[in-house]
Amino acid sequence: MARILLAEDDTGLRNVLTAALRKAGHKVDAVDCGRSGHARIHLQRYDLLLADVVMPGMDGIELARRAGRRWPGIRVMFITGFAAVALSPRNDPPADARVLSKPFHLNDLTRQVEEVLAVETTPGA
Repeated sequence: MARILLAEDDTGLRNVLTAALRKAGHKVDAVDCGRSGHARIHLQRYDLLLADVVMPGMDGIELARRAGRRWPGIRVMFITGFAAVALSPRNDPPADARVLSKPFHLNDLTRQVEEVLAVETTPGA
């Protein structure tokens, strides 16, 4: 079981993803934007940040940068419909972040979350 912060601005998708991750046995805190996610990372340590790349205000990439500064070693996974554009090298996404492109099947999400969580990390690495 992992503690996951889910940042997704689409309410319906956020609710479905939260339910699927909880059914898989994880503790999930879900927020509707990067700013809310940023506030949460100061209150709680998370094993995984699962963030939409494109959100109003603070995007998922900036949220991941800030989460990594607060909690070195946090695993990051992005969900997006715009992976090729949003995750270009000039945007400086976390090097080891996994990307799951929309649309995706919930089984793919839970499988990839498990894979990301299974990778050993070294804080500060």
